[in-house]
Amino acid sequence: MIDKVIIAEDQEFANLSVQKTMEDLKVKQYDYAFYCDDAFAKIQLAQKKGEPYDLLITDLSFEDDGTPQQIHDGIELIRAVRSIQPSILVLILSGQHRPVDIHNLFEHNEVDAYVRKARHDVQELKSAMHALSKGQRYYPRSLAQQIKRSNTYEFTDFDITIIRLLNEGYQQNEIPAYLKEHNIKPSSLSSIEKRLNQIREELGFLNNQQLMVFCSNAGLL
Repeated sequence: MIDKVIIAEDQEFANLSVQKTMEDLKVKQYDYAFYCDDAFAKIQLAQKKGEPYDLLITDLSFEDDGTPQQIHDGIELIRAVRSIQPSILVLILSGQHRPVDIHNLFEHNEVDAYVRKARHDVQELKSAMHALSKGQRYYPRSLAQQIKRSNTYEFTDFDITIIRLLNEGYQQNEIPAYLKEHNIKPSSLSSIEKRLNQIREELGFLNNQQLMVFCSNAGLL
C-alpha cells in the first residue's frame, strides 16, 4: 500500500493537480514541495521520526528562480533521497520524453514509474499508482514501443548521417554534395532517396519529418 507521498513539483498548477489525484486515490497523507531542497528536508525529517514516505513523485527539471538550492533537479533529488532511504519508491512526472533517457533511468534502477506530462496524464498517473501499489514498475506503453522499434531496427552510419543532415535543415538534393565532400558513399541523390524510402517503410512512417522526430526522441541524432 502507498499511504504516504511527497510531491516535488515547482509548477503550481501541476502540483495542485497531483495533489487532487492523491485525494481521488484516497492516499492517507500527501505533502508537497516546490523546491528539491524542501522535499529532501521533509523526507529526512520523516525518516528521523520513523514515519518514512512510501513514494516520491518528482519532476526532472526545476526552474531556477534565483533561490539558492543544494539540489537542483529531479535526478539529484532521487539520488540524495535514495542515499538515506533506498527503499522509497520513485515516480517521475515530467515533460521529458526522450525514450533512451527514460529507459536508462529504469536500467539503472533510479525510478520505479514514469508518467509523461501530456494529454491524459492524470489517468496515467492513477495507472502508475495502481501498479506501484501492487509491487510493479510502471513503464508507459508508448515509450516501450518506441524503444523496441529503435532497438530492433539497425540504423547504419550512413542512415544516421543523412537523417541528421535533414534534421539540420539540409534539403534532400543538397545532401549529395555534403557526402561527396566528406567522401561518404553512396552519395547519389537516388541512393539517398531509396534508403530513406526503405527506412520509412520499415518503421511505418509517412514522411521524413516523422522519421527525424523518431530518431531525435530515440537519442540517435
